[in-house]
Amino acid sequence: MNKTISQYVNRDLSWVEFNRRVLEEAHDPENPLLERAKFLAIVSSNLDEFMSVRVAGIQDQIKAGYTKRDFSGYSPAGLWKRLMKRTEQMVVDQYRTYREVLRGLSKEGICFRAMDELNPQQLKAVDEYFHEIVFPVLTPMAVDQSRPFPLLHTKELYLSVLLGNGTDLELDEEPFFAIVQVPSILQRFVQVPGRVNSKKHEFVLLEDLIERHINTLFNGYTTIAVDPFRLTRNADLTLNEEGAEDLLEEIEKELRRRRWGLPVRLEYSKGMHPYALLMLKEELEQGENLFEIDGPLDLSFLMRFAGSLDGYENLKYPRIEPVYPQEFEDTEDMFAVIRQDDVLVYHPYESFEAVSDFVLDAAQDPNVLAIKMTLYRVSGQSALVQALAMAAESGKQVTVVVELKARFDEERNIAWARQLEKAGCHVVYGLVGLKTHAKITLVVRREQGMLRRYVHVGTGNYNDSTAKLYTDIGLFTSHPVIGADASALFNEITGYSSPYEWKAFGVAPTDLREKLFGLIDREKAHAAEGKPAHIIAKMNSLSHQEMIDKLYEASQAGVRIELIIRGVCCLRPGVQGLSENIRVISIVDRFLEHSRIIYFHNGGEEELYLSSADWMTRNLTRRIELMCPVFNARLRGTLMNVLRMNLDDNEKARELQSSGNYEPVSNELKPLRSQFVATNIRTWKC
Repeated sequence: MNKTISQYVNRDLSWVEFNRRVLEEAHDPENPLLERAKFLAIVSSNLDEFMSVRVAGIQDQIKAGYTKRDFSGYSPAGLWKRLMKRTEQMVVDQYRTYREVLRGLSKEGICFRAMDELNPQQLKAVDEYFHEIVFPVLTPMAVDQSRPFPLLHTKELYLSVLLGNGTDLELDEEPFFAIVQVPSILQRFVQVPGRVNSKKHEFVLLEDLIERHINTLFNGYTTIAVDPFRLTRNADLTLNEEGAEDLLEEIEKELRRRRWGLPVRLEYSKGMHPYALLMLKEELEQGENLFEIDGPLDLSFLMRFAGSLDGYENLKYPRIEPVYPQEFEDTEDMFAVIRQDDVLVYHPYESFEAVSDFVLDAAQDPNVLAIKMTLYRVSGQSALVQALAMAAESGKQVTVVVELKARFDEERNIAWARQLEKAGCHVVYGLVGLKTHAKITLVVRREQGMLRRYVHVGTGNYNDSTAKLYTDIGLFTSHPVIGADASALFNEITGYSSPYEWKAFGVAPTDLREKLFGLIDREKAHAAEGKPAHIIAKMNSLSHQEMIDKLYEASQAGVRIELIIRGVCCLRPGVQGLSENIRVISIVDRFLEHSRIIYFHNGGEEELYLSSADWMTRNLTRRIELMCPVFNARLRGTLMNVLRMNLDDNEKARELQSSGNYEPVSNELKPLRSQFVATNIRTWKC
């Protein structure tokens, strides 16, 4: 291998490549226009989180004088420069695509207008909207000797306003400076009445409407310039869990401190007045992390905009209605079905209602004695939480492990935790220093004088909203070995328990990594004996150095390795003498690929596992994660069908090259788009 190239791809640079793949979907003319707008919104949201967490962490290292290189060979300072260059170019490409999408939407009768493009009737309507709805919400914030620079909230949109005192400013006279927040409680896009004999839907941006009426906020002053800007702050929580008497209260305090996180990025509109920009740079101490935006700041509003338009089905993906799992269709006794045979559910093609019904049935069943469940990210109106509260109020033993440290869902999870505690649930916040990321539900039921355990294990969160947008797998089983392991897992999380010898599970941080290493070594041994050796692993990210090295060893031993990794991948495939037996693909399509499935050939005795864990350092060493075997041969066949569909995708799959770049998969095979094939789930599900 070329010595100038590291055998590892940097994690953060790999993430930038992932977000660029999302941007490619926004740019792809084969995708419907409103779906392209959604992908533009996702690019913005992804970049916000990346800046507020990953880039913020790198800046902290630089400020602390940290110069040690990571395992991919980058120092914090060197990595920061490379990241800024790539993200700046990405933003330029994003707004070029935005203008292209807008032109396409305009041809379809969906138009964003500048204020001077509206006719008198339209101006009258939006002016009324401003005075009745917008004006009462606005608060002008002057900055002078008696009124200090206000606290700017992270990721909120603001207008900087430069004002004169009613007469022409002298050349050496400084203008007055003020700030107006564009209220996020109002929709960013304002529909204006249609023109006569026109079927077009026309919109203006809220910030443009506020700018038009800015003088109403500053009577007696003349407006010199109005410019949008936006600040991103460090959003990483720094908790002292061991010193915290009450973890919930400690997180609430830290969330309040997050408002004061150090600035990590300043976005401002192209052509911003130099004096206003200078004021912001000085007050926010931002000299380098500046992004000049040629267009509306924060395109994440396009997600809500695209979803709000009715009657444009030709500009959206064909509607998919999740089907209720066939195994549960003709029964009112889910426990009887699971008792007879394991059931595998593939979201979003199959409805998440099956999971909600499982918990609801358990809550209402007089023979159910206990329900135990982990909650990481839960939707705003969760039927699961309501069912758990109902179960507790009816006298059942209900234990809920609520992960308060789920990034950006902390406040919602705190609210759920308080609600569950009020209902009588035993709420546990996990173990000190570890996030509980495993997705598992245990139901203990009394049957014919004995107790039987029913278990649901999933690859995704117990969230009915994201279950419509993410691909995930769930397993329902009453297998006694899995049930015993499930009980032991909850005992370890909620109480004092000596180390347990897992019969089926692999559990992080205690033994999951070692179990995976052992399974990989077993394939190596088969390859050394001249037997077929094959590993397939599907996950979101791969960045754990030891795991990558273990895969390199297996490749060198002759093991065929196929990886389906949606996002970050620090492994470099196709390198002679190192990884020529490894293939890596990424699929970015209408649904977020989120399931974790692992396959080992095992000399013909094939093994398949579902897991909550990506192969990242945090998942394998700092989180409670779960890997569960699928014992049922028929269901293993279903999982193999899922993996084969992904591996055969030649429309949305992109293959990672040894250079670190991704190229579209190109072959002479019949076109196959795995997510579209999966919609016909009953034609291929075993």
